[in-house]
Amino acid sequence: MDADRGAGTVTSTDVTDVLVVGAGPTGLVLACDLARRGIAVRIVDRSPAPPRTSRAKGPNPRSLEILDDLGVAEAVLAAGSAPLPMLKYRDRAPVAQADPWAGSAPSPDAAYDRAWLVAQWRLEEILRARLAGYGIRVELGREVVGLTQAPDAPAEAGADAGAGAEDGPEADAEASRVVVTFAEDRRGEGAALRARYVVGCDGAHSSVRKLLGIGFEGTTREDQVMVCGDVELAEDALDRGLWHQWFDEDGAVMLCPIPGTRTGWWFQAGPERDGRGRPLAPTAGGFRRLLAHHTGLPGQALTRAELLSTYRVNVRMADRFRAGRVFLAGDAAHVHAIAGGLGMNTGIQDAFNLGWKLGEVLAGRAEPELLDTYEEERLPVAARTLDLTSERLRATLEAIRRPGGGLDSAITADTTGLGVGYRWSSLAAGRTHLDASTHPDASTHPDAHTHPATVTYPDAHTHPGATHPAGVPLTADEGPQPGDRAPDAPCTEAATGAGTRLHRVFAGPRTTVLGFGPGSAAVLDEVAATYGGTGVRACRVYAADEDRGENRAGEQSKEQSREQGEEQSADRREGLTGAESGPPGCAVIDAEGHAAAAYGTGASARAQASAGGAASGARTGTIVVVRPDHHVGLRVPAEDARSVREYLRRLHGTGHSAARPPEQSSERSPDRFPDMVDAVRKG
Repeated sequence: MDADRGAGTVTSTDVTDVLVVGAGPTGLVLACDLARRGIAVRIVDRSPAPPRTSRAKGPNPRSLEILDDLGVAEAVLAAGSAPLPMLKYRDRAPVAQADPWAGSAPSPDAAYDRAWLVAQWRLEEILRARLAGYGIRVELGREVVGLTQAPDAPAEAGADAGAGAEDGPEADAEASRVVVTFAEDRRGEGAALRARYVVGCDGAHSSVRKLLGIGFEGTTREDQVMVCGDVELAEDALDRGLWHQWFDEDGAVMLCPIPGTRTGWWFQAGPERDGRGRPLAPTAGGFRRLLAHHTGLPGQALTRAELLSTYRVNVRMADRFRAGRVFLAGDAAHVHAIAGGLGMNTGIQDAFNLGWKLGEVLAGRAEPELLDTYEEERLPVAARTLDLTSERLRATLEAIRRPGGGLDSAITADTTGLGVGYRWSSLAAGRTHLDASTHPDASTHPDAHTHPATVTYPDAHTHPGATHPAGVPLTADEGPQPGDRAPDAPCTEAATGAGTRLHRVFAGPRTTVLGFGPGSAAVLDEVAATYGGTGVRACRVYAADEDRGENRAGEQSKEQSREQGEEQSADRREGLTGAESGPPGCAVIDAEGHAAAAYGTGASARAQASAGGAASGARTGTIVVVRPDHHVGLRVPAEDARSVREYLRRLHGTGHSAARPPEQSSERSPDRFPDMVDAVRKG
């Protein structure tokens, strides 16, 4: 990688743990997640001012769960609106109305049932404010023009060779960093920065990806073109309670009101074309002509147009998401057809997958190999999403040929993001439903695009109505499998009686160990004693009729729980979660049985107790380890303490006894369960 191209004069060299390149939603979510973990993070963007982009119309339900974990969901909901019913026209006359969300509602296992409309620039404002709360601000006008990383330790295989390093311990430490060079500023001076890791979140034209020499194969459909912009219409020109869609044989116009504005609308349309059929660049005058032609409104009703752009359908994916200590996320790694609104959302979910892994490695608790699981998990998801969005685009283009067809054809249960999981991952301990035929590298999709790694993706999700790859529905006894999204469930804090949810218990930069049934108490005690405040929390989930007895060592006293509950409520009002806020109570009551139903523990516990009598019932229990990104890592009977111990060692080291200095050595302790991957594959 070229560290000198356009570098100018290097005047300073700073050091940081992680440099995030690109301050869109993906980069901002990653920076927020790292900052709350106490990681030294910097975020740069080449734009001289925060961009006001509006193509992405808002987060889907899974992204809302992530934003809730980061403490900003309430602000996002307040800044936007629920998605609107769609009114569809043909030849200027309304012909049909559809509300794709009419049949959906929040459920015990998913508090968010639909996407949320919010301008992308407003979402970015909220995330920048959250980041500023940690004392970190986006460094604008900083363009990356060079990346250099030296050959690294075996655990970092794949790093590209760059500038050499001097001998000695300090030189070894420097060799394990990436040197990032920025373009000259207005004074003709450049600057360099050393980072232990770099993440390119800098969009489809990513400089980071290009400097790494990573391919970005796929297609751009020049015949599938749309012009876009933010416009203002005269008051009362259209009903702002509807998303208006005109689909005619000679083109289309779509107008969706922008939440938080009085007269603002998102404008999307088929472009004007010249005499040879070539699309014309968008202009305010062109927008007025399209408006008058398709809607019958006078062109003068469009009083202002800004952020004009041309969108072409792009379906591309990077060959790999990592080169040594440099990662790609969001549009830098994959771009999708616009149908289904999954581009920004897939990037947000990339960031949430990578953030906790970088945090654990940089803190010295996990081995660098944990970072390999980022590409292992997210590349197949991106490939599957490319297929999904392309298929939804085809369905939508087919639908709008007929009167009454519209954008509702792009919306399915798959576009919520709630069903995305990683059952094939080496972090999915004790996988039970996959074999070679369903591993994501096993085969190519029969309808593959030209992106490099379209994969067979397991369709066994935790979303209601989803099935296993073999088509067998999830049962109440089974619950989520390792790799699946961990369901939410309403419950109450055991000490205070305050209402809460399991996702609130999970919130913050920690792994959560849930214990169901009386047999789980000993494991939870061990977890609490071993890890305490080092990134793992133990939480006992009591059935409504279960005897809670005295608090065990792994649970808080009533007074402690009440105090921490009050502190956490104050923290959430201030938008604080994670390392700076106290953990929620370590015991909750599943008053209505929703947690037991979601995790498949209630019926199995009753069956074991019935079969073995009181003695068996005393031993029953289930342990579920939930990763910091809300995915199940391990699900075992409570007596299998060894599996719990080994899994947590891989993610978080040996707890209070961990001695490896942060991120400085990849030497393994013999007590660190050195090859979890092989152990998982052996079952």
